[in-house]
Amino acid sequence: VQFVESGGGLVQPGGSLRLSCAASGFTLDYYAIAWFRQAPGKEREGVSCISSSDGSTYYADSVKGRFTISRDNAKNTVYLQMSSLKPEDTAVYYCAAQNCESVRRSVVAGFGWGQGTQVTVSS
Repeated sequence: VQFVESGGGLVQPGGSLRLSCAASGFTLDYYAIAWFRQAPGKEREGVSCISSSDGSTYYADSVKGRFTISRDNAKNTVYLQMSSLKPEDTAVYYCAAQNCESVRRSVVAGFGWGQGTQVTVSS
């Protein structure tokens, strides 16, 4: 049971990227899925989450209005569309299955962690 993250890269400030989180070995229909990020020297933090039931979403204040999370259960994949990227968004981005209320409370306790995908925002 694991996720595979992809879509990261080097982008200039103000640019956009779309990250993908593909589930391997299980169906993610019944799980809330969250995106986390970890910058060098910092703790891993939750940035967004999407519920399994009604598709409700959560965004950290630092990304609200710039990032959009979505899911395509037919493709067993969750996406994170990132726009207006800033240098402080630079981090390794991970996805995991974790309920959104705990992500909102800054708990990092999901499962299915993959290797992550590096996002670097720099001119």
